[in-house]
Amino acid sequence: MFIAGTNGPASVLEWALAELIRNPHVFMKAREEIDSVVGKERLVKESDIPNLPYLQAVVKETLRMHPPTPIFAREAIRSCQVDGYDVPEHSKIFINAWAIGRDPNYWDNPLVYDPERFFINDDPNKSKIDVRGQYYQLLPFGSGRRSCPGASLALLVIQATLASLIQCYDWVVNDGKNHDLDMSEVGRVTVFLAKPLKCKPVPHFVPFSA
Repeated sequence: MFIAGTNGPASVLEWALAELIRNPHVFMKAREEIDSVVGKERLVKESDIPNLPYLQAVVKETLRMHPPTPIFAREAIRSCQVDGYDVPEHSKIFINAWAIGRDPNYWDNPLVYDPERFFINDDPNKSKIDVRGQYYQLLPFGSGRRSCPGASLALLVIQATLASLIQCYDWVVNDGKNHDLDMSEVGRVTVFLAKPLKCKPVPHFVPFSA
């Protein structure tokens, strides 16, 4: 429980920050949203998250491309047939959430990091897909009775932390060559960047008085 509660959010935050560094237009749009909702006089809070739909879309897109647990297991409680395949009772079933999130049958340009895909008719208040297991094309937390019990808490922590990182800092890697960031993966239960993200924070907004 402790490992899952720390490794998962840590992985998602690292991937999210890496993708934002590689996609500065997404970073700036997220910051502009925070500035328009929160203003420039205080630090973003958890209570602001419902009013930050683009930030939520950034987290969803990160979870689509980089689910913290790429493969999870289930057991068939009875014999059944799925898509023409016979599945015997007690079979071990492995669901590849990583591959599902990149399947071109369900996602346009699946290898492109694009939070806009989670908007309906460019309306930021209408997200068409949730990440809590109700839409089978996006299963970062699993689904059903065996889904991650900490999904809601993890989302809140990830969104609030990422919002603060966006609001307060600019991020520089490779002496400013952010597009050269190595996005190779490594891991078993939880997947991280093969080369841990090392970036320089440049203060943008200081919410605390000296």
